[in-house]
Amino acid sequence: MAPDPDLHGLPPSYARVSLAVVTSSAHANLLGNIHGGEIAKLADSTAGAVAARHSGGPAVTAVMDEMAFLEPVHVGDIVRTMAQVNWAGRSSMEIGVRVETQPWNDPSTTSLHVASAYFVFVAIDGAGQARRVPGLVPETPDEIRRMREAEIRRANRLSRREAIEAGRHPGP
Repeated sequence: MAPDPDLHGLPPSYARVSLAVVTSSAHANLLGNIHGGEIAKLADSTAGAVAARHSGGPAVTAVMDEMAFLEPVHVGDIVRTMAQVNWAGRSSMEIGVRVETQPWNDPSTTSLHVASAYFVFVAIDGAGQARRVPGLVPETPDEIRRMREAEIRRANRLSRREAIEAGRHPGP
C-alpha cells in the first residue's frame, strides 16, 4: 500500500534500502579500478528505490548534489550501497547514499567506506507532474543530524541557483 501524503510523515527507516553487487572487469577503467560512473549509477539506483518507497510511487533524479569518491573500487570487490531519505519537502526528497566495499574472497576484511552521495528526487504522477510526498519524521539523533545537514545543502542549492540566475540577468 502506498503511503498517504496527508499523514504526518514517515521515518527514514520506512524506505531504507541496501543493494550489493560483485564488480567485474566489464566495469573497470584502464587502471583496473571500477569506473566512478558505475559507482554513481549504483548509488542512483539505490537512491531511486528509496525515493519510490518513501513516496509510494515513481520518482525521478532531479539533482546529483554531491558525490565524493574516497577510495578506489577494485575488480572483484563486493560493493554495497546503503541509502535513506535525509529530508522530504512537498514533492522532493534528498536521499543520502553510502558506498562500501569488501574483497570478494576475504569476509574477515572490514568493509571500506569508498564513496558518499546526495541525490534529490522528485515524485511524479502518471502524467510526469510533481506529486506530494509524505513528510519525514526522524527518530534518532543521527537521522535528526542528517535532516539538518540536508536542509543546509538545500539552502546552498537554492542560493547557488539564485546567484547564477541573477548573474545571467543583471539589473540596470
